[in-house]
Amino acid sequence: MGAQRWRAASGFGPKLLMAQGLVILAGSVTLLAVALLLAPGLFRAHIERTVGPIPENLGQHLQTAFANATLTSLLIGILAATLTGLAVGWYVTRRVVGPITAMAQAASDIADGHYAARVTESGLGVEFDALGQAFNRMARDLAATERTRAEILRDLAHELRTPLTSIRGYHEALADGVMAADQKTYGLIEGELSRVERLVGDIARVSAVEERRFDLRVQRVDVKVLLTTAKAAAARSFQEHDVSLSCEIPHDCAVMGDPDRLQEVLTNLLDNALRHTPAGGRVTLSAACNNKTAQLTVADTGEGIAPEHLPRMFERFYRIDSGRSRELGGSGIGLAITRALVEAHGGRIRAQSAGTGSGSTFTITLPTAPEHTD
Repeated sequence: MGAQRWRAASGFGPKLLMAQGLVILAGSVTLLAVALLLAPGLFRAHIERTVGPIPENLGQHLQTAFANATLTSLLIGILAATLTGLAVGWYVTRRVVGPITAMAQAASDIADGHYAARVTESGLGVEFDALGQAFNRMARDLAATERTRAEILRDLAHELRTPLTSIRGYHEALADGVMAADQKTYGLIEGELSRVERLVGDIARVSAVEERRFDLRVQRVDVKVLLTTAKAAAARSFQEHDVSLSCEIPHDCAVMGDPDRLQEVLTNLLDNALRHTPAGGRVTLSAACNNKTAQLTVADTGEGIAPEHLPRMFERFYRIDSGRSRELGGSGIGLAITRALVEAHGGRIRAQSAGTGSGSTFTITLPTAPEHTD
């Protein structure tokens, strides 16, 4: 109890009120000193200008009487002003400390895992309101991150459970003599182990990319070469799936970036478009440039994206259809890696779709390269 009282007494509110009291005290002492030093002499000079010279004894008596009256009046006035100032200071302190205390409590709630905690606008000014808005935005982001973390752990558990269950089944079958220890059986086990290895590799890769643990060999990259190379690399896969791939190539457009990383970005987007576009569909790779930015676009006529999924398209391990296997639906990290690589180049990426069955468009915006670079 004593420690709590000490913390309360040493808090920001009491200190702020004490600071205001010191300001009042300093002003009062200054006022009293100046008045007592100047007022009696000024009063005697005024009397002499009015009635002429006065005897010294009378002058001293008038000065003393005026000083005493001034001192008494000032002391009473200072006491009243101090009480009024402290009352106003107490009110102001409560108004200022209240939102800070509420924010501290909300921060403590969030630290304890209650991510729904929010603060309201204090009405103390744009600075406090901006602080509250930033705090609430942080709380929402933390809540979203926590939901994503829980979903990632759930997805990882599901992804690991399936191959491990298969391996356990093969092991028990071999131990019981139900399956023969032949090349076919070992091939099945090898396939399941490969799935686990790919998943672990995916996790390591997306973590490395998002944490920027990679080097960018930045140079001037011709967008025309970038698009034609990506199209050539993906042409065979598109042909095998009977999906048309066209390329609209701009003239005289270049960006500053790592050509290998940018190729990886386009490859991920083309793979994603191919995975979600049925046979007979069409995917278009294009670019548009102006003086400041270049927009690289991958548009398809495939399954489309429902509005509720668009904000989460670039989250790691997020798949629109959670029931699809990794072979059919992808690992759920390609778009997360794509966003991280684009942002590492100082760009941004967004997904657009009119809804399910309407196709989708992924647009990358990158700063263009200057006309001449050293």
